[in-house]
Amino acid sequence: MPRIWQNLTVEDTAERLDVHPVTGLKEREAKDRLEETGLNVLEQDQGPAAWQMLLNQFKDFMVLVLLAATAVSGLLGEWTDAVTIAVIVLLNAVLGVVQEFRAERSMEALRSMTAPEARVIRDGMERKIPAAELVPGDIVLLEAGDRVPADIRVISAVDMQTVEAALTGESTPVTKHTRPQEREVEAADAANMAFMGTMLTRGRGHGIVVSTGMATEMGQIAGLIREAGQEPTPLQRRLAQLGRGLVLFCLSICLLVTVIGILRGEPVYQMFMVGVSLAVAVIPEGLPAIVTVALAIGVQRMIRRNAIIRRLPAVETLGCATFICSDKTGTLTQNEMTVRRVYVGEREFAVTGEGYDPKGSFIGEGQTKGSPDFEVFMRVAALCNNATLFKDNIQIAGLFRRRDQKNGSAWQITGDPTEGALLVMASKAGFWRERLEKKELRLAEIPFDSDRKRMVVIYGQGGQREALVKGAPDVVLELCTHYLLDGTLVPLDKRRRLDIMDKYSSMAGDALRVLGLAYRLLPPEIDTKRLTPEQVEQNLVFVGLAGMIDPPRLAAVSAVHTCRRAGIKVAMITGDHQLTATAVAREMGIAGTGARVLNGEELEHLSDDDLSRVAEDVRVYARVSPRHKLRIVRALKKNGHVVAMTGDGVNDAPAVKEADIGISMGVTGTDVTRESSAMVLADDNFSSIVAAVEEGRGIYDNIRKFVRYLLTCNVGEVLVMLLAVIGGLPLPLLPIQILWMNLVTDGLPAMALGVDPIDKNIMHRPPRQPEESIFSHGLGMRIMGGGALIAVLTLAVFAYFMSVDKNIDLARTAAFNTLVFLQLFYVFSCRSEHSGIIDVGFFGNPHLLVAVSLSACLQVAVTQITAIQPVFKTVPLNEFHWAVVIGVAAAPTILGLLLDLLNTSLKERLTYLRV
Repeated sequence: MPRIWQNLTVEDTAERLDVHPVTGLKEREAKDRLEETGLNVLEQDQGPAAWQMLLNQFKDFMVLVLLAATAVSGLLGEWTDAVTIAVIVLLNAVLGVVQEFRAERSMEALRSMTAPEARVIRDGMERKIPAAELVPGDIVLLEAGDRVPADIRVISAVDMQTVEAALTGESTPVTKHTRPQEREVEAADAANMAFMGTMLTRGRGHGIVVSTGMATEMGQIAGLIREAGQEPTPLQRRLAQLGRGLVLFCLSICLLVTVIGILRGEPVYQMFMVGVSLAVAVIPEGLPAIVTVALAIGVQRMIRRNAIIRRLPAVETLGCATFICSDKTGTLTQNEMTVRRVYVGEREFAVTGEGYDPKGSFIGEGQTKGSPDFEVFMRVAALCNNATLFKDNIQIAGLFRRRDQKNGSAWQITGDPTEGALLVMASKAGFWRERLEKKELRLAEIPFDSDRKRMVVIYGQGGQREALVKGAPDVVLELCTHYLLDGTLVPLDKRRRLDIMDKYSSMAGDALRVLGLAYRLLPPEIDTKRLTPEQVEQNLVFVGLAGMIDPPRLAAVSAVHTCRRAGIKVAMITGDHQLTATAVAREMGIAGTGARVLNGEELEHLSDDDLSRVAEDVRVYARVSPRHKLRIVRALKKNGHVVAMTGDGVNDAPAVKEADIGISMGVTGTDVTRESSAMVLADDNFSSIVAAVEEGRGIYDNIRKFVRYLLTCNVGEVLVMLLAVIGGLPLPLLPIQILWMNLVTDGLPAMALGVDPIDKNIMHRPPRQPEESIFSHGLGMRIMGGGALIAVLTLAVFAYFMSVDKNIDLARTAAFNTLVFLQLFYVFSCRSEHSGIIDVGFFGNPHLLVAVSLSACLQVAVTQITAIQPVFKTVPLNEFHWAVVIGVAAAPTILGLLLDLLNTSLKERLTYLRV
């Protein structure tokens, strides 16, 4: 690929790509370029086509055995059997393709939901678009944590560094600049370029897209890059292992049935077909496919509830979560900051106004107009700021017009909500950044860092340069030697420091998030082009405090209470002051009176063992940094907890990756954290985490439901044949009937159970253990007991008709229908392990009703339609026959209903007596 871009100036690059570096491409021009260059994606292997999926269905060992049996039937002249078996095999294959297609489609939808986005400037406005739609000439905005979406010529860089290990193998961050290279160099040495797939670890900047898709540097090695497929979940692996054991067991039983039948004098061919058909019917070869479909459908339901699963095993783990560690700002709270109180020049003012509308006043002691302290405070708030404020599609405090907002009449911000709140506050006082920047020029910036807890910008006017600082009040105050009072610099003695900290604590105690503002005139010897924090962050002048409120999300408050009922502990993790964090935690129900609160300084002095001991009782972690999060996760995991941890910044990635369920933010999160996470919150809302836990529990419940249903039915079928041959009875079922029964009972009803609605009381149960057996809580006994009951009732009907009518065909038809309808009635009992049929209801799952109705109609058809009867070796049943069949098949369900009614009546009676 030509590397001319690295040798060109910013102006020449923009001219060659026919784009204005400030206003970007026009939307129409971008669409034309997209048609010309194609999507900005790397080539990937395509999934299997439909015909390949169909062909894959015939690679299963048991299907091949059945096809061999079909061929044997044809050779022996049993063409009806051969054709019927072939049709049933084909129908099973089509059902398998449908299951696989649904799973693949769900996974594709999931991949599209997690597809990366890019921030661009088009038509003079900033907007987010799918990274795949980038074209050469697009102006892309980048900040720490972003993955570079295309090859970009850097045209602005503020302390910008990238890690290019994905491209060059070097893990050392590369500092970027805008100067042209003097000669053509390799990608690793092109410091004025940012390449697709690399990651910003520090600073911010923007640039012009010069190459997309396969034309990028990454595209040149695309043959080495393929998206990893979804790994099977632990449950899928356990079920696959279970399936292999069941195959051996079922084959042994089927072989036993075949041998006993032959020894009793049954025809060898018939017993061979019985053995093969029974093996095909009872081996749950569809179990892994149905599990995959259930997981995929569950993931789709989570997406509708704003939880995007990136790694399938997280679905299972969510159901086991015992501890959720959540960030405060934006997750538990609304992330819509509004400044309510300011402290300037030893005076406090209340700030009126709502939302981001810059209308409001300052009410308090003394005058604000003409006050030098107040003016400096507002100037620092407006300029030490990267947010933007706009209305009616016109961006007021930045460079670009906005037109992509649905509600153009409302005041809105882009950027960090905390900075947005300061910008709105300054605007209320008449300090607009765009007007200030007509007189002053930003020369440099030291971005906010979660460890440093502060941000610095350098502005110049004439020969004077000034550092403007904002950050955590205690951190900023520590760097100050003076404070501003009535326009005079006053030394900061111990008493005044305590007064400021008392005011800070007072604001924090009222659940306000507080920032401290300061400034410093820089001496001429400091070079702003080679600026270090140590040079600037000293001898600062403290200006004041801004206290802003971030109201709790009402849905999050409800979700916290849901967690408590579900046996899940919640801890709030924040960089805010301890008093602010505690006040919010109490308001939300996370921390009660006397709850343990731990701050970052205390955490630093705890050993890992000590932290493990206290972590069990801590509900609020205040003033912590991202590195503390990793220790918290490890401490809780050491205590045996299944931990969910949220994160959004670059430095949160290690903790998010270490957690059992790493959760990143879809709105405010960085690409680094998203790629380390197992789940992304589309709305950054804590309630979405709890919704995902509920869905995770529901998915596992549904998997247990159809495992119970499939295996109980299979046990019943095996026992019917085994007990019949051992007891000397004629064969109650023929091979073709066994295969048909497998099709109508194992297919649609089992799939319908996979989408059963979540039990309304599912969040009233404690979390399950991660290594819990699928057969725990008595499921294994239910399967064996249910299977035995099905077998006994089927054989009872068979024996009854044999003794009364002496007609083997009638007895087989009756037994055939009894066994099918027993399973179709039993599926309703499988809908809940914790509630009776009356509580669950018959009509809560319309998919199941349709599946059972369709299966029942098909079963009646093969029994009553004359043209089909010879194929399935059935005879028509009269009203009495059907009454016996349906009566016996429905008996267990009716008995269960009666027991439920009796149990409900007893509970109501006991309640009445207590009252």
